[in-house]
Amino acid sequence: MRILCITLCCILLVSCASSGRYSQHSDSKPKRISADIDFKDVVPRYEPYLRASMRPYRVLGKHYIPLKTGKGYAKSGIASWYGQKFHGHLTANGETYDMFAMSAAHKTLPLPSFVLVTNLDNDKQAIVRVNDRGPFHENRIIDLSYAAAMKLNVLDTGTARVKVEVMHVDEAGELTVGLIQPAPPASLLESPSTQQKRWFVQVAALQDQSQIEKMALGLKNAYQVAINTPNENGLFRLHLGPLDDEFHANQLLEKLKLDGFNNAFRVFTAP
Repeated sequence: MRILCITLCCILLVSCASSGRYSQHSDSKPKRISADIDFKDVVPRYEPYLRASMRPYRVLGKHYIPLKTGKGYAKSGIASWYGQKFHGHLTANGETYDMFAMSAAHKTLPLPSFVLVTNLDNDKQAIVRVNDRGPFHENRIIDLSYAAAMKLNVLDTGTARVKVEVMHVDEAGELTVGLIQPAPPASLLESPSTQQKRWFVQVAALQDQSQIEKMALGLKNAYQVAINTPNENGLFRLHLGPLDDEFHANQLLEKLKLDGFNNAFRVFTAP
């Protein structure tokens, strides 16, 4: 009996290896369009990120590092779509892919994320929920579900120029769309000078000006950013920036920490 079970297991393993995960070799449109297809935009809401989706991963020999937050994300590029081949299979966050739902795949956005996708060729828009990884093509930024691609009129062309903007909802219910930030607290609007504050990332603070300047030169070349070394009562602070916004500050901070600058932190200060 034990020998029979082992034999059956071997047969199943060989079958899986030969057939692969998907029954179709190439992707395709559905043979029948579901009567349940719904083109209503997904309503953005607060959903905690799946921690497992934040881990770095490798696909086709390329290394990807997911973002810690999607807040402030806005990017333009090429969108594609995926359909029948993946329908009914698990997505990267463990859900079941439904090509008739308003969803999408992205290489580095946290899962799940809500994004506003605008077709730049016809101005059509759709709000989708990102719950999968892809597309793993160098020149594409998002893979749309069949339903989302249909709504944006991408099916016939296969790809389209789009703008992708994260619709981020925090635990307090505050919504941020792409680079459009919520109004700052009243305490930050007390004077014209505070309205001009910008983002920096502080890496070090030393009394030795020459050491700070050496570090500044190296970091400027390594990260291709501006450097600021303000002197506060004999203490020289090494700031990288100014940066465009909080999103870019978070990106740079993440890179610095991965490179070993564990004590780096963001600074929101006047120029």
